[in-house]
Amino acid sequence: MKVSFRFLVTTLCAGLIAGGVVAQPNRIDFPAASPAAELRQRVGLTEFEIVYSRPSVKGRTIFGELQPYGEVWRTGANAATRITFDTPIIFGGQAVPAGTYGLFSIPGKEEWVVILNRVAEQWGAFNYDPTEDVVRVTVPATELTEPVETFAIWFNDLRDERATLNFTWEHTKVAVPIQVDVKEKLVPQIEAVMSSGQQQRDYIYFQAAGFYYDHDLDLQKAAKWIDLALKQTPNAFWMLHLKAKIHAKLGNKAEAIAAAEASTRLAVAQEGAGSGYKVMNDALLAELQ
Repeated sequence: MKVSFRFLVTTLCAGLIAGGVVAQPNRIDFPAASPAAELRQRVGLTEFEIVYSRPSVKGRTIFGELQPYGEVWRTGANAATRITFDTPIIFGGQAVPAGTYGLFSIPGKEEWVVILNRVAEQWGAFNYDPTEDVVRVTVPATELTEPVETFAIWFNDLRDERATLNFTWEHTKVAVPIQVDVKEKLVPQIEAVMSSGQQQRDYIYFQAAGFYYDHDLDLQKAAKWIDLALKQTPNAFWMLHLKAKIHAKLGNKAEAIAAAEASTRLAVAQEGAGSGYKVMNDALLAELQ
């Protein structure tokens, strides 16, 4: 049987490729000029994720030159910055549904406009469409005394129902206040557990009492739950301190004083005279005199 030369060559090449003999093009993994970053933060019961790239100053003048004032910016480098949150939030005073958004901004010398746009996946701001904006908020631009070399997005001022989203680069800091709703999600859970008729662990009673105290909810329930916690852990001076605060807010002065004094005795015995709970109890007792 005759075998053509072309058939032999084709068969040989296929075998070499399958065996890994034919060299593939070399791949060089260079460092990124603006490295990608992912920021994850839980605020209250809301999960935030921000995906962005982090450019550096590298001796340049950024705002007013490289990024002109009054022009839309991707709020980073490369692809437009993307922000995701899994519950509705208040972004800079405006309500925004849960979802994923493009995070754009318009830097100015005195203030910035920060934008959430429906089109989350896009390169830069080249195809930015203002008709897709969900919200625009105007916030002050603060001048930093110490320069920031690499652009950063970060959260601080974390509380159960609020936080601050910050942008810092070069000599500029911008902050957007964010609010989330914790009570709507958590109160039904607390009520369901507490009305189940089952005994809970001490820390569950303690956390539920603390939440109701912090959020000015039913203080009678808070007082009942902290007593149930202390029944299991009577020497917990931190729980006694919360009991003192609950009764102080209820106007039960005698109960508040007794709980604060007991908390101090136990705190000093367990942590020493420098216990922070002694300081807090002293302050509360001074208010109650």
